Amino acid sequence: MSVAHLRLQKGGEADLVVLDADRVTLRATVASAPGSPLAGTLESESPVRVKVHRCRRDGDRFVIEGRLVDATRSLREELATLLAGAK
Repeated sequence: MSVAHLRLQKGGEADLVVLDADRVTLRATVASAPGSPLAGTLESESPVRVKVHRCRRDGDRFVIEGRLVDATRSLREELATLLAGAK
């Protein structure tokens, strides 16, 4: 599975596992309610912000689906490169 690792501002970590235009899927160590903003940083210190659409438990992690907020073209390219490079 390809991933891009994020440190979340509210504590915990998440791996970005799917990027489809602005839609994302994360596997996180903490839950986040639908409608809430979720912010974190990549290892490169690039900020990532997600508006949460759905969150469900999957074993010891939470699968969070949402969309990128205020994502620049360079951030999208960085995320796509990280996902492609992890294959």
